[in-house]
Amino acid sequence: MFRGMNVLLPCYIAFLLQLLVFQTCHSSNITAHCAPSSCGNIQNISYPFRLNTDPQSCGNNNYNLSCENNISTVLYLYSGKYYVQAINYGNYTIRVVDAGVQGNCCSIPRYSLARDNFSYGDPYTWYNYKQVLPPGVGEGFVDYRGYYWGGRLPPTLSQPMIFMSCENTVNSPLYVDTAPYGLNYGSGNYSNSSLVTHSNYVTLGGMNASDLMELCSIEKIFLLPKKNYTDNYSFEEIHSDLANGFELSWYNINCEKCRRGCYLNSADHRRCIGFHESYRQIILYTVAALLHGLKVVCGTPCVIIFLIYKWRRRHLSVYDTVEQFLQSQNNLMPVRYSYSDIKKITRGFKDELGKGGFGTVYKGKLRSGRFAAIKLLGKSKANGQDFINEVATIGRIHHTNVVQLIGFCAEGSKRALVYDFMPNGSLDSHLFSQEGSISLSWQKLHQISLGVACGIDYLHLGCDMQILHFDIKPHNILLDENFTPKVSDFGLARLYPTNGSITSLTAARGTIGYMAPELFYKNIGRVSYKADVYSFGMLLLEMAGKRKNLNALAENSSQIYWPYWVHDQVSDGKAIEIGDDATEEESKIVKKMIMVGLWCIQMKPMDRPTMKNVVEMLEGDLENLRLPPKPVFNVDETPTNIEGESSSLSGDSTESTSLVENAY
Repeated sequence: MFRGMNVLLPCYIAFLLQLLVFQTCHSSNITAHCAPSSCGNIQNISYPFRLNTDPQSCGNNNYNLSCENNISTVLYLYSGKYYVQAINYGNYTIRVVDAGVQGNCCSIPRYSLARDNFSYGDPYTWYNYKQVLPPGVGEGFVDYRGYYWGGRLPPTLSQPMIFMSCENTVNSPLYVDTAPYGLNYGSGNYSNSSLVTHSNYVTLGGMNASDLMELCSIEKIFLLPKKNYTDNYSFEEIHSDLANGFELSWYNINCEKCRRGCYLNSADHRRCIGFHESYRQIILYTVAALLHGLKVVCGTPCVIIFLIYKWRRRHLSVYDTVEQFLQSQNNLMPVRYSYSDIKKITRGFKDELGKGGFGTVYKGKLRSGRFAAIKLLGKSKANGQDFINEVATIGRIHHTNVVQLIGFCAEGSKRALVYDFMPNGSLDSHLFSQEGSISLSWQKLHQISLGVACGIDYLHLGCDMQILHFDIKPHNILLDENFTPKVSDFGLARLYPTNGSITSLTAARGTIGYMAPELFYKNIGRVSYKADVYSFGMLLLEMAGKRKNLNALAENSSQIYWPYWVHDQVSDGKAIEIGDDATEEESKIVKKMIMVGLWCIQMKPMDRPTMKNVVEMLEGDLENLRLPPKPVFNVDETPTNIEGESSSLSGDSTESTSLVENAY
């Protein structure tokens, strides 16, 4: 673990440095990608200001400006409309004038605006941050909440102008009469008729309650530039300053990174009150990065250990399933081998016989000198169910036409099955003219078909449990040294009580071309042992024709599907050519096999015979058989799922494993 920390330490140092660089760049050059804007006389409008037509990424939305007719720059402040006169980026001020103020003395502001309108966190203030302090006083400052720090009050950028209406004429040096200048009250939002009928005055600066004369009321409060007026100032002078506009500070934009506020020192440098927010963020990022690094360094091994644990538990559950089954089957006769025994029997898996969907088959030799075929199972997709199926079925039966399970191996994920070795391979190698195969006579083929039928009949009725194979095909019929057939490969088999003929499956299972139609179409009938009867019928027809039932390369289009063609031949009384030197007895054998096969492949399960009836028909005379109806495939239902419960479908026989030497 410490070695891993040493390897990862440079990565985290580089990550922290990138955070520092990012924070510095982000705070120092936030709008380098935005070009300045202009509107009328206001040129080079740049951060934090933006026009409402600028991209959203430019400027700060708290400092949004509008361009009116491309002539006037407008600032909307506290529901009031103000024209921007100038923006000073050196001292962080903006000068604005009320939209109702014109160049003559007849106009007055439309909107009331006082210092009390400005509150905590507003983008604009009326303080002047660029103050020069007397020597020895030190640095005084005002934070963006309006609190002063340093021992003295800051200067302001503006002063209030109070507009009053009085019922009587007032004679006071504080009150400046507006009557001589003929004010236009219609230019403002004034609904009070007293402004027209009463005397109107203005006063500058603050006002106490005692300064308000009797029968006078305050109508509006405006802001004027900060200025020291002479004793005898007139409304004309006041209005001139009013038309020039008043200044506000937008320095608060620089305080966004400060927790308590900021100020300008005597060198015009920004200083945060307390701790700088950007450094606070850096520390937070640093702590987060360290915690993340600790999580990776310590958490990665924990995750790996957890995944290993889950993987082992999942596979151990599979092993436990297999082991529990083996412990419960005390009446099983097969020998249990260790994996090292299997390696010795196969001489280190040297002689491979074949490979298929369930694993690889090797030739081996037991200590008794007896040859065996060892099927080494691959990774199971059904929690070892294929292994359990074979041991549960073949392990409990002993029949001359069923392959014998000599033993098995179950050590963790390593599982193997040990069978009798079949020197003459599988039936398909002799049916379809493979190189090196022995040509079987019709009498021998009849004996083989009868033996297979007896083996399947035994599986259905001869045991204490009904065994359905679900994968009868030429590749799974093995031939011993005397060409005695053995039904093999029980990976898809299922056990059912003998008192029930109907089974329940979640998905089709078997090999395409040999699967009964009820496995696909529910409206044909329920799945039962008749599914094996159908598969045997397809096998029997291929034996009678020594060809695949489906041959797209047939010379005559009517011969593409062999069962249909041969039914028409028999129905029309035509002879079936099986060779120039065929005897009458051989012709009868072939015709019997064909007729029995056609009975077995009837579409509806109820129309098919049982395997016991099949054995009787194969043993009986041809004259006792009648031709069944043509097995017409006619359904109006969508096929059911064929990919489900370990269906292991395969398109041809090479998908199954082989227990033989020359099956491939």
